[in-house]
Amino acid sequence: MNIEQLREYCISKRGVTESFPFDEHTLVFKVMGKMFALVALERLPSQVNLKCDPERALTLREEYDGIIIPGYHMSKKHWNTLFLDQLPPLFLKELIDHSYNLVVSQLPKRIREQLGY
Repeated sequence: MNIEQLREYCISKRGVTESFPFDEHTLVFKVMGKMFALVALERLPSQVNLKCDPERALTLREEYDGIIIPGYHMSKKHWNTLFLDQLPPLFLKELIDHSYNLVVSQLPKRIREQLGY
């Protein structure tokens, strides 16, 4: 999966916006104003930071040593950095969904209902 495919997948989700709140090189995807994915556009190889359940984050880091690492410039407990070119696209979509769903689950009930959850 390349960055454009990742972008298309993220913005296809309900309530998602994209912006550059930190600098012109870090694309941030938010659901209802809360971050769930960050892409450093100039980093090579291409990477994405995704929110993750803390226990699953540790498991993924062990299973994909060097491919999924603690979140770069993020809370190491709740975020992972993934190398896009080293993971299957369907697995990346699963992890994007996991990140999105984690954030949505923390939103107020009325906002979740607006999103259809």
